[in-house]
Amino acid sequence: MRTAGRSVRAELRDRLAASDPGLLRLAAGLRTVLAISLSLAALALAGADVTHLVAAAMAAMVATFAIREKQRGRQAVTLALGLPVALASVSLGALLSAHIVAGDLFFVALIFCAVYGRRYGERGTALGLIGFQIYFLSLFVHATVPTLPGLYGAMGVAFVCSALARFVLVRQTPAGTLDRLRRAFRARLAQLVEAQIELLDAGPQDVDKALEVVRVRTARLHETALLIQGRLEDGTSDGSVARLLQRRIADAEIAAERLGLMLLTARSTERADTLTLHLPGAPLPSGGELPVRDEWAAELRRALEALRLLVLRPVGEDTGTGLSRLRNRLLGYRGEENLPDAPSAVQDVFRGVGEAARTVLGLRIALDGPQDESADTPATTRSREELDAEDAAIGGEEDEPEEERPTGLLRPTTRAAVQVAVGSALAMAGGELLSGDRWYWAVLTCWIVFINTASTGEILVKGYRRVLGTVFGVVAGIGLAGLVGHHTWTAFGLVLLLIFAMFYTAPLSYTLMSFFVTAMLGLLYTLLNTYSASVLVLRVEETVLGAACGVFAAAVVLPVHTDRRTNELLAGALNRLADVTRAAVDQLSGGPPAELLDRARELDQALADLRASTQPLTHPIAPQRSRRDTARYVVALLETCAYHARSLAATAELLPAYPSIAADPRLRGVGQRIVHNIEAIAEHVTDRHAESRVETGPSIASLLEPGTLATPRCDRVTDRVLRHLQRLDEAAMGLARPLRVPLA
Repeated sequence: MRTAGRSVRAELRDRLAASDPGLLRLAAGLRTVLAISLSLAALALAGADVTHLVAAAMAAMVATFAIREKQRGRQAVTLALGLPVALASVSLGALLSAHIVAGDLFFVALIFCAVYGRRYGERGTALGLIGFQIYFLSLFVHATVPTLPGLYGAMGVAFVCSALARFVLVRQTPAGTLDRLRRAFRARLAQLVEAQIELLDAGPQDVDKALEVVRVRTARLHETALLIQGRLEDGTSDGSVARLLQRRIADAEIAAERLGLMLLTARSTERADTLTLHLPGAPLPSGGELPVRDEWAAELRRALEALRLLVLRPVGEDTGTGLSRLRNRLLGYRGEENLPDAPSAVQDVFRGVGEAARTVLGLRIALDGPQDESADTPATTRSREELDAEDAAIGGEEDEPEEERPTGLLRPTTRAAVQVAVGSALAMAGGELLSGDRWYWAVLTCWIVFINTASTGEILVKGYRRVLGTVFGVVAGIGLAGLVGHHTWTAFGLVLLLIFAMFYTAPLSYTLMSFFVTAMLGLLYTLLNTYSASVLVLRVEETVLGAACGVFAAAVVLPVHTDRRTNELLAGALNRLADVTRAAVDQLSGGPPAELLDRARELDQALADLRASTQPLTHPIAPQRSRRDTARYVVALLETCAYHARSLAATAELLPAYPSIAADPRLRGVGQRIVHNIEAIAEHVTDRHAESRVETGPSIASLLEPGTLATPRCDRVTDRVLRHLQRLDEAAMGLARPLRVPLA
């Protein structure tokens, strides 16, 4: 019974880690709620009135969520600087409360400076956010000069409680966050293997649904790998450890994606294209019943279930010989002699399971140190020796030249500051026509729709989501205010619950976050005895006005149209892809070693930025369906290219560790043509009148023996490299068609 209890707890822990990688959302919500609770408790014991309780709660919330730096020392400095900024902001708000014109002009200037401060990094962003939000707080609580001493005390308490929550109660160190992200990667990898098992078992009616689950979980695994990449430098002891972990995470991700592709091929009567894994809604080629005998399917299912168990089981629970036997059996599939007598496509899946088990072993060694080798078989010993050779070949990082950045009004922060200032001035004027007391809601909405957006389309979508969340939040706020009545502490308890929900859902859905914010405001107005249904309806009107002013300013003042923004990011992603492909092929052809995995991750980040920028084009409210489908297709093709480029980079980095793997100069000519085509597409995206053309050439399959590419042997490195080049070549030519790049 106790073992079963531990199993249930472990399962719940893994599911939580997978749903919230690094527990970042949970920590953000808890930290904010604790900071507010401590502030309320301290001021309540001191006998503060409701106005000061509300001010302290809002200040504690701002002081907690505004700071996003990863290093605890830098967080402490920013928090210490934030207090004088907050005091100055509330003081100016109180002093200018009686001078309407001067106060409005100062508010616009403050908004400009707060947005412009983003150019100075995370600290400048945090201080600007604190300055703006505290000035907004002074308007919300109607601060005046006589009330300043009490507000100073409330703010001081709020910042102290924020520090206590951040550095004592909910401590987050870079190493601890990285460790939790590693657990999340393990949990999401296990979920992907589980989805692959379901794909194996799915009947003809369920196969498309199972394939969609595999797509989603593959994307989530990739998302976690990117999060880990962003935390490696601060979360590890030195650069070599970071490089080793980066390599092992990349190996596991590539092996899992390759295993899914092999499984798709085994389920099809023809070879599955990698695009099937990346394009939502793409059907399985000739999908149907698994074209293998029942005993092969059963053995393959057992192998996948063993792989899932190997991924999930922590080293501390690796007791006895049962898990060692599973590991040895899976690693044995890397050798021809242990493969079942089955069709080549089914054998490929078993090889893929063996390679995935090898990456899991490498990940365990990188994270937990040397493992018990007493029960190793020759296949396991060989895998360990290969991993040791790879570890020895991993070197330090090279310094990269800084990219040239735009200046003046072309600088993104300058452009955004001008746009927000103009939009806020319009929102201020229109908001005062709607209400002389609560015009600041329009200004707040205008400010918010510009956060983390870079084009007119992104601002439009964010404004739409905020209005939608606000409308539903008003309905909830009216209901909650009626239920709470004059029960002050019940209202504060619900406010804390809504704040936690707001921060926990913020990275997932901006609409949900806006819903919780508006519902919370209904309770705050109840606490301040200013609640009425008309106030919440006014909130909707001011929100719509603020969003409209933000969209208007973005479209008219120094506009960055969605097409332009998307094309810039698309060209950047293509250039990154060409860079990774060129460096990988050069090293595979006998060139000097390069920092390939770093370049591959830069490609992944460029793709993530592109994917975010295409949201206005792929959103359901987008009017042009054909354009929406084209954007999805292009992004899916680029993700396919990135997968093959990552695989080439990972294989190229094996060359220094394996003298038995020889460089092949034949690859250079093929690689040059692929790189030329990718660069030609990027040039055409940048300049529609460019004269660049894509070129065709002999099939890369001609570099292999006749018939080899049709039935590839995954244990042959040359075959694998050529297969990736073949798919990359096909995907690049596929990109040329929707982007209308002419053929030479």
